[in-house]
Amino acid sequence: MQGRSRTFIWAVLAFVVIGVAFAIMQTSWWDSNDTVFIQAVVSGMLIGGVYGLVAMGLSLVFGVLDIINFAHGALMTIGIYASYLLFQNYGIDPYLSLLVTVPLLFVVGMGIQRFAINPVMTAPVHNQLLLTLGIAIMIENLLLVFFTGTPRSIELSYARGSFDLGFMTLDFPLRVFGAVVSMPKLIAFVMALVLALVLYILIQRTWLGAAIRASAQQPEGAELVGIDNRRIYIITFGIGAAAAGAAGGLVMPFLFVSPTAGATFTIIAFIVVVLGGMGSIPGAVVGGFIIGLTQELSQLFVSGSSKLLGVFVVFILVLLFRPQGLFGARQR
Repeated sequence: MQGRSRTFIWAVLAFVVIGVAFAIMQTSWWDSNDTVFIQAVVSGMLIGGVYGLVAMGLSLVFGVLDIINFAHGALMTIGIYASYLLFQNYGIDPYLSLLVTVPLLFVVGMGIQRFAINPVMTAPVHNQLLLTLGIAIMIENLLLVFFTGTPRSIELSYARGSFDLGFMTLDFPLRVFGAVVSMPKLIAFVMALVLALVLYILIQRTWLGAAIRASAQQPEGAELVGIDNRRIYIITFGIGAAAAGAAGGLVMPFLFVSPTAGATFTIIAFIVVVLGGMGSIPGAVVGGFIIGLTQELSQLFVSGSSKLLGVFVVFILVLLFRPQGLFGARQR
């Protein structure tokens, strides 16, 4: 019954999207704004892939530990600064720096879970929320002390140019149906999808993933078959932090680096998780694309508005009409 309900929802969504798109293309507005519209769609899809990766880590932590981690964006900021410092001080390419930042954030995440969050696992929910919020504030202020509030940015020497792939040549920035696609955003999109797939396979196809899912669904049963839930919780939080760190390294080449750079991603990640369904990894990816498109298109159709206006409208509608999210199960 649940599968039929989900199929029906997707069919309705697809019908609405196709209908709206067709209606727009028949208007005079389309003749003068077609390129702008395509650019918004392309930009929304590209950033949506990154949103999905950020939200996957947050969704995983909530699904297993049942904790809402307000420090997720701050952990992403650590990844951004780590990637920035490796590039500025040692000339390490931001994308190669993922080999350093991902393990670094994994260790940092495990440390936070082991020494800060684990003692309050059985505490009231508001205590857990305040703790993760306090960790986020502490991380942001430490970064502010060490790096000041001055925004920083980098420029990749190969971001513009031609690349011969043998069977074709790519000239960056790319032109896709009139829309401009920069190399850093395209790389971030592709690598975010690859990392999301790796994380999904890890959770669904490995012994560790089976242990994580067992601890999330039946903690007592997992203990009975020899699974150490405390260790699984530590590893899970580390994986969530590593996903945030990976996203930080991917967005760093086209983002201004500042101590609060990850704060906006925290808000969006929460909305993506609620939209896709708490604890659902595929839901996080799909939700990321939906929110990315909503963010770009809302600014196009409502001139002068914040990019987050349409995002919050979608958030409210989901809470009202499908609080369990697109891929979540209804609570009984």
